[in-house]
Amino acid sequence: MQELSRWPAPQRKAITGLFTDIDDTLTTEGEITPDALQALGELKAAGFKIVAITGRPVGWSEPFAARWPVDAIVAENGAVALLPDGKSPPPRPLTKIYQQDAATRSANFSRMQAVLARIERELPGVHRATDSPGRETDIAIDHSEFTHLSDAQIAAVVALMKNEGMHATVSSIHINGWYGSHNKLEGARWIVRQLWQRDLDAGMDQWVYVGDSTNDQLMFKTFANSVGVANIARFVPQLAHLPRYVTRGERGAGFTELTRALLD
Repeated sequence: MQELSRWPAPQRKAITGLFTDIDDTLTTEGEITPDALQALGELKAAGFKIVAITGRPVGWSEPFAARWPVDAIVAENGAVALLPDGKSPPPRPLTKIYQQDAATRSANFSRMQAVLARIERELPGVHRATDSPGRETDIAIDHSEFTHLSDAQIAAVVALMKNEGMHATVSSIHINGWYGSHNKLEGARWIVRQLWQRDLDAGMDQWVYVGDSTNDQLMFKTFANSVGVANIARFVPQLAHLPRYVTRGERGAGFTELTRALLD
């Protein structure tokens, strides 16, 4: 990782769109700070395409998609997207679209609830995330938001999910599991096709990704312009793929620092 100040100006000037994680990237202590919200607005006013992409549930994401200056929020690690009506003032009406059809979602939901019950039954002290009622296409275990799990407990949850045939990933606060081929990268490719009828990979040099944890490492690997906010230091020992650049500031302050680098 290099300091953000080492990001060459010609590469920064080529950027027209931004993907951002939400928890501990945009938010600080669970809430978006005024400077980070202002930074989003300044990017949008300057003509940038902005997509927040998160492991959080679609139900949790709805109020933010309706009010934040973004083109979309892709939730549940790429499975579902919320598209705000760009012509309306906040809170804007939302359209919800999915990568999986209704029959597949229904079948997977039943399977996932059984896995969730098994996790809570077999792993002492391990509990579903408090935002679970808003989830439609995945399950989540809290490891750092309200409950703190050890590395061994986190590993046990991941192993059980994978034993059940699920994909599993660890964010800064949750362990997420799901059925299906989607992930943050596939969600990013999908939403670029849906909104702008473009191939993300063909225009990758026009996009930047910013995140903070292990569930961002596929994005760090794929995006030539990838940025970690400073609190990524917590996860560096667990990352096979690091962001190319890192901010000095943590969380929302780091996102604001990235915005300044793009606008200045």
